[in-house]
Amino acid sequence: MTRHCIHQRHVPSTVKRFPLYSHIAAGWMVLLTIPACTMEVMAANPATTTTVVTYESFGAVGDGMTDDLPAICKAHEHANQNGRPVRSKPDATYHLGRKALTAIIATDTDWGTSKFIIDDSKDVDNHKPPLFEVRSLLKPLPLKIDRLARGQTRLDLRPATDCLVYVENKNRKIFIRKGLNQNSGSNQQEVFILLRDGSIIGTIDWDYDVITRIEAQPIDPKPLLLRGGIFTNIANQTQPEKDSSYWARNIRICRSNTTVDGITHHVTGEKDFGAPYSGFLNSHQCANIILRNCRIDDRKFYQKIGNADKPVPMGTYGYQADLVINLQMSKCTMENIQDRSRWGVIGTNFMKNFLVEDCVLSRVDVHQGISGAYIIRRSTIGHGGINAIGRGQLIVENSTLHGGNLVSFRNDYGSTWDGEVIIRNCRWIPSGGNPVMFNMQNDGTHDFGYPCSMPRTIRIDGLVVDDAKHPENYQGITFFNDPIGKALDNRPFPYRLTETIAIRNLKITSGLPPQISNNIELTKAIQVDSTAEIRTNPQRKSGK
Repeated sequence: MTRHCIHQRHVPSTVKRFPLYSHIAAGWMVLLTIPACTMEVMAANPATTTTVVTYESFGAVGDGMTDDLPAICKAHEHANQNGRPVRSKPDATYHLGRKALTAIIATDTDWGTSKFIIDDSKDVDNHKPPLFEVRSLLKPLPLKIDRLARGQTRLDLRPATDCLVYVENKNRKIFIRKGLNQNSGSNQQEVFILLRDGSIIGTIDWDYDVITRIEAQPIDPKPLLLRGGIFTNIANQTQPEKDSSYWARNIRICRSNTTVDGITHHVTGEKDFGAPYSGFLNSHQCANIILRNCRIDDRKFYQKIGNADKPVPMGTYGYQADLVINLQMSKCTMENIQDRSRWGVIGTNFMKNFLVEDCVLSRVDVHQGISGAYIIRRSTIGHGGINAIGRGQLIVENSTLHGGNLVSFRNDYGSTWDGEVIIRNCRWIPSGGNPVMFNMQNDGTHDFGYPCSMPRTIRIDGLVVDDAKHPENYQGITFFNDPIGKALDNRPFPYRLTETIAIRNLKITSGLPPQISNNIELTKAIQVDSTAEIRTNPQRKSGK
């Protein structure tokens, strides 16, 4: 059985396992075959009692009280040096202590039904390091790139191996946030995969007239599997006015070609105050990551005084992904997806290609951008809904969606989507008395660091809007709210409007025909191709 899946460009099983749209992300389909091989490799090479490394061999007790993290660190260090898998004791309960230690995972690890306790309630030495870090042992490659252009798909370079490349231009700011969490933006940055023949997977998003930082990390040809484990986190009780910085105490994934299968994470001990968490499963600067069969609790959220000197909620996450290309979440579930006292479970930044399938989640949120394919299929999304910023194709199909919006394009980052939106065979159960299908807001007066636009085209083919339980004086749904606001003499950063919206097989249970927008200017500008009755006379004029 071959393990060099990264170079197999014609693998029929790819389409079966990941039936994406080849015209969207052919490169993604190829690279997703890497983690797909994980189970096959493990099955062909099962860890035996003579090859496996155990925590008990290095002094772990597993009684739920003794600090086992030092022994766990030593066990993984030995396994990494000798290329051996790690397996925990099935009936053990490992306490992970309060010391600032990180166990480096570089080999397959099977936690099975073992339990782990993370007690953050008091006396934690340092809350910023992860407890575990999945890391490649391959050394970075020297690489020099002077310039890059948006849309570029090839470099005149031939690296010794396929690698994940990070580039940054610190002289240019993007995602300059507006609103209560306003800031001066982030450095222009992104990741892409550079293959040995010089081709790029993850088309370049920005123009770089200069590159002030570059990193090239070889991609391990062998997949790594992290499986099982039941974690219980006793939450911190930090006063936000004393310290509102994010806690880690988590599993950080920095190695490309990693599959996490069957991890459970419970949260207990939450009080009336506490600091936020950056995601128990935290993927950073890597490629080809699969999170499968995971059950990660969401968290209670608290408030602080934001950059605009007003109270703001502190986002706190179960999953976090930053600078990741090709992330797949499959059969990941949680409870209480309609509990608004708890924060949406996923946050991401600087992404390329994100697939969510067969999941039950309270929210799926893209903060500082995604490009390529953003696909949600056969999933149920709760009160936080789907949030998006970026470019490419946003596809939602065969899913049930809750919340006041079908999709919300984040107005703090310009409500921009440069590309197409496709809604196919979905059910939307709107909340509130004035549901808006596509929520966005940009009056053209703020510089976000990039041009902003509504989706160029929107296609709806099969959508049930379940709004039968509506309040008194309900007027029906609106496709767009009033994204550009009242007429202004000067819009220094104009917001490009949607060109066309095509609607087929739309069913609204209330029987009330939808309207395009409350804004007359927007209603006149968008070409509507619909087999359903649409109200084109706004109920109010823009800015009134």
